[in-house]
Amino acid sequence: MRVMQRKLTTPFYLLLSLPSTAMGFALSVQISALSWLLTTQFGLDIHQVGLVWAAGPIAGILGQVFIGIISDKVWFWQGRRRPFILIGGTLAGLMLLALPNIDVVSASLGFSGLLGVAIAVALTLDLSINISFNPTRAIIADVTPEGAARTRGYTWMQTVSGSFGVLAYAIGATWGNFVLIYVGAGLVFLLSIIPPFFIKEPKELVISHVESANEKISIAKVLLNIKPLWGFILYDIYAIALQLSGIKTTHYWAEVIAAVITLFFILITLFVKENHVERSKNNTIGFKKILAAHSFSWLGVQTMFVFIFAFLQEKMPTLTDDDLGKVIATSFLILSAVSALLPAFILTPLAKRFGRVNVHIGCLTSMAIGYGLVAIFGMDKHVLFLLMALLGFGWASIISLPFAIMSEKVEQSKMGLYMGLFNLSVVLPQLLVSLGVGLFINNIADKSLVFQISAVSLAISALAWTQVKDSQAQKMTMLLK
Repeated sequence: MRVMQRKLTTPFYLLLSLPSTAMGFALSVQISALSWLLTTQFGLDIHQVGLVWAAGPIAGILGQVFIGIISDKVWFWQGRRRPFILIGGTLAGLMLLALPNIDVVSASLGFSGLLGVAIAVALTLDLSINISFNPTRAIIADVTPEGAARTRGYTWMQTVSGSFGVLAYAIGATWGNFVLIYVGAGLVFLLSIIPPFFIKEPKELVISHVESANEKISIAKVLLNIKPLWGFILYDIYAIALQLSGIKTTHYWAEVIAAVITLFFILITLFVKENHVERSKNNTIGFKKILAAHSFSWLGVQTMFVFIFAFLQEKMPTLTDDDLGKVIATSFLILSAVSALLPAFILTPLAKRFGRVNVHIGCLTSMAIGYGLVAIFGMDKHVLFLLMALLGFGWASIISLPFAIMSEKVEQSKMGLYMGLFNLSVVLPQLLVSLGVGLFINNIADKSLVFQISAVSLAISALAWTQVKDSQAQKMTMLLK
């Protein structure tokens, strides 16, 4: 073990953040360029773009859970997480190279339509990202102790990743999305391949509770752990079945029923009492509450990521295709710049003073307000850019603090599994956005609905987080007593 790792120095935190940064950069390229590329270069409509984006969450459902379970148990290439980071990073780089060449790939395979090839490329890209994302986050929990050190690990992860995200959107805003894609392919490969060889993983994971560690994993127990997400699962299955069968509906009864089921399971989860000894009793209620709260954050954020282009096309009709791409890239550049600066330098000290959950609630509230303002005033690009800075507070927190909070509510020796299950609170809402919200937005003339949905979702998420207890704050209270 190198000295910087043993002493948990800042250079080590920077190094530890690079594999996750590689996947974050790949995701930034996907967010900035995919919708723009499919609409302006390959002529797909809003509904088809939603289908392509649906491929990613499907990959996430399969990829992160299974890779998480496997990486908890295996050991090869001198690592538990390392092999999956190396494999996923290589595949992600290759798929980024394929993105601007979907038409070439389609022609070389003898296919006349682009949609199927676009879905295949997006699916492989997101599966590659998900193969690596789980291990890149789990490895931080593996090599840092609980408490402030782990919070620092995840906030540095977002600071470094966010800084590279700024670079991604700066490249897209300055030189265009094609340059961004090719630069991204090289960076993703390098940041995935080199850093893992300088991080020493523990061959035996810490067991926080023997009974929980020895408990066998079953489908039934996995489903019970994700009970707050059952409504999302049911609707996603229904929506996928409709897409595959070609059945068209003119009503929203299924959506209403799914919403009622989702709210029911989320409410009964949130109002169950949580206490500081829950993990030692093999009770994962704290983890379930985080799933419930975090899912609504991603419902709102993903709606913006996927459909901001539709909002801008309506509100700024004079923009050319290239200008539209640059406005989107600049918007996400500002979002990423703010979210890169906050975690390590502002969120960490605030979390230490006021508690991680309280700080997260404040950031989500600011994001909900920001989304509401974009829906009203976002037709001017300069106002949009200013409001994107406000949204950066919420985004910075969403992709840093929940990981630290969640990692201390589950069995440490099963971190890969729980990271995979935690990811379901991201990918299941993403899938709902692609399959359900996309159809709804496509049928509504006023695309301000994009940010109205985002605002309501973030407000619900902030309220849900008020029912989550902060393990770090609880430990401090016990020590004071």
